[in-house]
Amino acid sequence: MAHERYQHCIDECNNCATLCNHCAVECLHENDVQLTRCIQLDIECAAICRSAAEIMTLGSMYSEKIGEVCADVCNACAAECEKHSHMEYCSQCAEACRRCADACIHMMEEA
Repeated sequence: MAHERYQHCIDECNNCATLCNHCAVECLHENDVQLTRCIQLDIECAAICRSAAEIMTLGSMYSEKIGEVCADVCNACAAECEKHSHMEYCSQCAEACRRCADACIHMMEEA
């Protein structure tokens, strides 16, 4: 199947979306107004990761393009979450975002 060549990236995107959602929810429970940017990027990153995974499962000719956008958003989200890495969920989210960005970049290089 056409999407099999994207499977690693699909898996990383799905994992990243899950951890971004978890991070956003946990950040909402904090009493820190400085987390608003983190929450916003978590939500955006989860959305683009889910979209990228879906496009890749279709074997779409746009997989590489959405992978590039996904990598950019993941790197931005990771950078923000790393500012709050003393909180475990932000640290886990940052790691997942970096792995997803790397997987997207690798996928684009392989295409």
